[in-house]
Amino acid sequence: MPINYVNVKKFNKVVVVYNRNSGKQIFASMMAKVNEIFKRVKDCVGYKNAGMCEIRSFVQIDDIADKIVAEKVDWVIIAGGDGTIRALIEKLSNRKYVPYISVFPAGTVNLVAKELLVSNDPGKWFKRVSKGVEVPVYLGRANGHVFLTVTGIGFDSLVVGSVTEKEKKLLNKLAYVFQGTELMRKELLFKNWRYRFQVRFDDEDKWYEGSSVIVGKSRYYAGRYNLFNGASLSSPLLHAAIFTGYKRGDFIRYAACIAMEALTLDNDIIIKTAKKIEIRCNEENFAAELDGDAVTTAPLQIEMEEVPIKFLA
Repeated sequence: MPINYVNVKKFNKVVVVYNRNSGKQIFASMMAKVNEIFKRVKDCVGYKNAGMCEIRSFVQIDDIADKIVAEKVDWVIIAGGDGTIRALIEKLSNRKYVPYISVFPAGTVNLVAKELLVSNDPGKWFKRVSKGVEVPVYLGRANGHVFLTVTGIGFDSLVVGSVTEKEKKLLNKLAYVFQGTELMRKELLFKNWRYRFQVRFDDEDKWYEGSSVIVGKSRYYAGRYNLFNGASLSSPLLHAAIFTGYKRGDFIRYAACIAMEALTLDNDIIIKTAKKIEIRCNEENFAAELDGDAVTTAPLQIEMEEVPIKFLA
C-alpha cells in the first residue's frame, strides 16, 4: 500500500483537545506534556491557526464537535484515553465531518496509541506526527455507536461496567483486575455462568452460542495482549472470539489463553472474521463495552464503515 503524506504546515486550523480526567496521571505532569505539544503546534502552523479545548466532562464533547465542524478544523489532536477518542470521533462522524486525527496517549489503557506505535514523549511524538504520514482507520459501529479497537459483551463488559472513574484514576489497570476477581466470586464461585449469547456472522443461517464474546478491530486487548493476528485499525474486517464454556474452570482457562496470547490453542474458543456480526443475549439490555466504556446494550448489530477516516501517526 503506497504511503500518502500531507503538509501539516499548510493547515489553516489545528485544535488540541485534552481530557484532563483521563487515566491515572498527575494532572500537572500531563498538562505540561500537552502544553509542550500545543507549543510545537503553534510553532508549526502559526499562533493564529492553533487552538486548545479542555474536556472536564463528557457532556462538553457535543459542543467541541460542533465547534470543530463550524470552524472547519483541518487537524484534531486528541490527548486522552480510548474512551475520549471514541466519543469525539463518533460525534464528528455523525456530523459527516472528520478532519485528520492524531492521538497522544493520556488515558488508562491507550490501545489506539499502542496500535499506532506513538510515543508519550511530546518531542518524539510531534517529530513523528508532523511528518504528515496518513494512516487509514476503519471505524466499527455497534448499534450505531463508533468503536476503534474492541467491543466486548459478557464477562468483559460486566467488568468494564463495574469499574468507576475513581478506581480508574487511583488504580489504573489494576481496577479491572480487582473488579474481575470480584465478578468471579459473585457469579462463578458456587454456580455456572448464567448468561448466554448467540452470534451470527455476515447474515449466515448458522448461530453460534457462547458465554462471552470479544470483537476486535485491532490486535491488542486489555492494554497488552495480542489476541487477533492480522487485525489492524487499517483493516475493514472484524475479528471475533466466542468463549463457549460456562464453568469457573473454563473462565480461568480463557484468562490464561488471553495472557499467553494463544486463543487458537483452546478448542472451546471459536475464532471468526466478518464485516457484520449480530449478537443476542438471554438477558434483556445486557451491557456491552466499546473501547473500554459501557456504551450500549444487547442485542448488538456490529458493522464496519466502508470508508476509512484519516489519522496522522
